[in-house]
Amino acid sequence: MTIDTLRFATAGSVDDGKSTLVGRLLHDSKSVLADQLEAVTRASRGTAPDLALLTDGLRAEREQGITIDVAYRYFATPRRRFILADTPGHVQYTRNMVTGASTAELTVVLVDARNGIVGQTHRHAAIAALLRVPHVVLAVNKMDLVGYERSVFDRIVEDFTGHAAELGLPGFTPIPVSALAGDNVVDRSAHMDWYEGPALLEFLEHVPVGTGQSDTPARFPVQYVIRQGEERYYAGQLVAGSLRVGDRVTLHPSGETSEIAAIDVLGSPGDTAHAPQSLSLRLADERDVSRGDMITTGGRAPTLTRDVRAAVCHLSDRPLRTGDRVLVRHTTRTVKALVTDLAATGTLSANELGRITLRTAEPLALDAYAQSRRTGSFILIDPADGSTLTAGMVEPWNASL
Repeated sequence: MTIDTLRFATAGSVDDGKSTLVGRLLHDSKSVLADQLEAVTRASRGTAPDLALLTDGLRAEREQGITIDVAYRYFATPRRRFILADTPGHVQYTRNMVTGASTAELTVVLVDARNGIVGQTHRHAAIAALLRVPHVVLAVNKMDLVGYERSVFDRIVEDFTGHAAELGLPGFTPIPVSALAGDNVVDRSAHMDWYEGPALLEFLEHVPVGTGQSDTPARFPVQYVIRQGEERYYAGQLVAGSLRVGDRVTLHPSGETSEIAAIDVLGSPGDTAHAPQSLSLRLADERDVSRGDMITTGGRAPTLTRDVRAAVCHLSDRPLRTGDRVLVRHTTRTVKALVTDLAATGTLSANELGRITLRTAEPLALDAYAQSRRTGSFILIDPADGSTLTAGMVEPWNASL
């Protein structure tokens, strides 16, 4: 049986219990080594181990009892492997949540059952919608502190449902949990017999992953050109769709066409390749292809444009302003660009969400982010020092700012 991988992120307001939930998930799924558990027990203030310390590794996090940076954890069950990003809850660390959720296929949004839906819940749900995270779990935590009352859970789910509809979230799965007591985290809880759904880990093990990557038009950004005698192979990761020997392909930005003559995956020749495999391929014709170019197949073609409109989250402490000159890194291509508009204030500060219009020096082969998270995303880079400024999600060309 092939074991696949789920990348997921956790988010929630301060003190909603994200780190404790993650720690409980790792502990009860037997994914914590004995020496790790011993170290956490020694560092805990009480007699029982503080499971939040399994993810809050920075000294400042332990001193303040909060999550500051994104903590990545890797664990596995017999059914699936997991890459988990525990993201911060503070408003000033919104950029960290964007980073953690940008590659996630599922986001767990935590809510304290005593407080219900709060401002940060709205913000985290909005980011999940903006990033087009395919699956969202609403984990209503600390159910033990409200007597495991179903009415409390139902009221929070109802509140979140209305907000999710406004944001355009395709749907979400609500699960009542108690991270501290372990209810509905790994095993179903005996305290909530009114709840008939899965425990959190059970849901994580069965939710579909990687759906649709191979069913879309192929997108192959060229990362490296390999010369072997008179032949040239183009290497990179196939980020969407499938490629086969004999396929007619289009090269961007030149617009030329050719045919795939050979495909090599993991050092072995083959007839086909599927996203997200890394591969090298050879074309039947001599073509001028270099790093940053994109090879695509028929169906929906990317839009070749120098005018980019996108939703963005600003990541840098240095503000971004209309008129700034930046570098745009899109897949393997980096081009110069000018910020021509920032709706509506003309300036973005750290952690702010907004919309941007760019004019690039060279055309980019773009898909709307709603169609492809890989070819519809980019980052802005400071040309002076190479630091990352902003994360962007390309909007449809008929979208209004």
